[in-house]
Amino acid sequence: MNTNIISQGPHKDFENIKHLDENGVEYWEARELLPVLGYEKWEKAEEVIGRAARACINSGQYVDNHFHRTGKMVEIGSNTVREIRDYKLDRYACYLIAQNGDPNKSEISLAQTYFALQTRKQEVFENLSEAERRLFVRNQVKTQNKKLAGTAKGAGVIKFGLFNDTGYKGLYGMPLMDIKKKKGIQKGDLLDRAGTTELAANLFRITQTEEKLKKDKTHGDYPARAVHNMIGGKVRQTIKDIGGVLPEDLPIERHIKELENELIGLKKISAQNKKSKKQILG
Repeated sequence: MNTNIISQGPHKDFENIKHLDENGVEYWEARELLPVLGYEKWEKAEEVIGRAARACINSGQYVDNHFHRTGKMVEIGSNTVREIRDYKLDRYACYLIAQNGDPNKSEISLAQTYFALQTRKQEVFENLSEAERRLFVRNQVKTQNKKLAGTAKGAGVIKFGLFNDTGYKGLYGMPLMDIKKKKGIQKGDLLDRAGTTELAANLFRITQTEEKLKKDKTHGDYPARAVHNMIGGKVRQTIKDIGGVLPEDLPIERHIKELENELIGLKKISAQNKKSKKQILG
C-alpha cells in the first residue's frame, strides 16, 4: 500500500484545497487535507480520521453523511496504477479531525480555529434571508471569477471574451448573447439578474474550471476554452440528471444592485430603530 499521502504542495492552505460539488457544497479530500495538518503518513492520518469518525457517531450523526469513503487511481511505476483509499470530508468532518488531531502540532491549532470559524459562518449563512443569500453568492461569484481570470491569463488566454462565452455555452447550451435575449435582459451583466440557484451553478462552473486549468497545466486560448466548455457542459448534465431546471429556463430576478441598496437601507432603519429604543429606555 502507498503509505504516503498525496500532497498538492506544502504551503497550500485550507481554502486552496477546498472543492465544491455539483450542488455548490464545499468539501475536502483527506489526502490533500491531512498533509496540511502535519500528517505525511497515511497510517497516522487514518488513525485521526478514525477517531473523528467515532466522535461523529457519538454525537448522534450518520457518519457517511460527513466522511464519505472514496478512492483514486495513482501511478506506482512501470506505467501501472492502483486504487488508493481516500475520503470526501465535509466541513463538520474536518472540524472533528482537527479536534481529534495531535494538539502538539501547530497545524492542528490553526485548523481548529479555521474550521470553527467556517462552521460559524455557515450557521450565519443558514439564517440569512433569501435576498441576503443571493447577494452573498453573487459576491462569491465575483471573487471566484477574478481568480479564474488570473488563472486563465497565466494559462496563456488572450481572448477572454471567447473564453468566457465557451463556459456559458457549456452550461446554458447557447452563447451569452442568446441567453440574454431569451431572458429578456437588454443590458448589463447576466449574473446580476440571476437568482441564487443559477448563481450557484455558475459558481461551480467557475471554480471547477479554474481547478482543472491549474491541475492539468492547460496552456493556450483554444485548450483553455475547451476546458471551460467541457466543465460547463458537465454542470449542465448534472442538472439534467437530477431533474433540475436548466439555467436558461430560470426566471430573472431584480437587479442585484437594487437588492443590495434595499438591504443597506433596511439595516440603516434597523440601526436607527435600535438607537431610538435605547434613547427612550435611557
